[in-house]
Amino acid sequence: MSDTVVQARLRLWLSAERAMGSKWLPNPPEPPPIASAPAVSAATPVRMEKSALFEQEPTALSMADVSSQPFSTPVLSTEQKTNRLAVIDRDRVKGCRLCRLCEKRTHTVFGEGDCDAKIFFIGEGPGETEDLTGRPFVGKAGQLLDKMIVAMGLRREQVYIANIVKCRPPGNRAPAPDEIAACTPYLLEQLEIVRPRVIVTLGLPATRYMLQSSNSMGRLRGQWHLWRGIKLMPTFHPAFLLRSYTEENRQMVWSDLKQVMTEIGLKAKK
Repeated sequence: MSDTVVQARLRLWLSAERAMGSKWLPNPPEPPPIASAPAVSAATPVRMEKSALFEQEPTALSMADVSSQPFSTPVLSTEQKTNRLAVIDRDRVKGCRLCRLCEKRTHTVFGEGDCDAKIFFIGEGPGETEDLTGRPFVGKAGQLLDKMIVAMGLRREQVYIANIVKCRPPGNRAPAPDEIAACTPYLLEQLEIVRPRVIVTLGLPATRYMLQSSNSMGRLRGQWHLWRGIKLMPTFHPAFLLRSYTEENRQMVWSDLKQVMTEIGLKAKK
């Protein structure tokens, strides 16, 4: 990860801490004095011990640790949630220039829905219609998602919908790793504020990011996973269904959604 992205994520984290009510951050304790090491001659071989810490890739290990820890901040009131989501969108997302996706966007697409929603849908990124309107899932794939939500016995206004990245990737391609790294702190703040009962990831990029997995969609969908104490169900992206609108694919998505309905207490139709 580049220094630029690390600095950007640190700034976002600090902003999030302030948004969640933190007034100050403690100074770290003074490190103990370092004893001077004995001189080593050029002819003396130095034995390097392998540390167990680096037997795993540090970044992946860090993400796995974070994803397994439930949120520790208190649940906010509806008014607090609404205000904080609006501030993030207005003051940070709309003018964000942390990655190259800002160069060709028309509008940022923050997300929308009920801030007290039990279900939080996550896609990979805005498409052309979303870029033009500034709203998530309003193109053809969004119209199919609306039908899926209605079939669950809900309205679009009763769920929350967002994407991994807030600007449209050119040509509707999948977001690149550095774009995801720069943008996902916004999504993580949205999830911490909304605090849904269930997350539904739509498509492989969103699913792989949230689960930090390289498995195929076929192996991940249809099974419950846990993310920060929240149950997560991966399923196919509506755009995939539009491209491959088979009875088998529709039945698999409906099976996934029925599990979500059961989890939040909705009666699933057979």
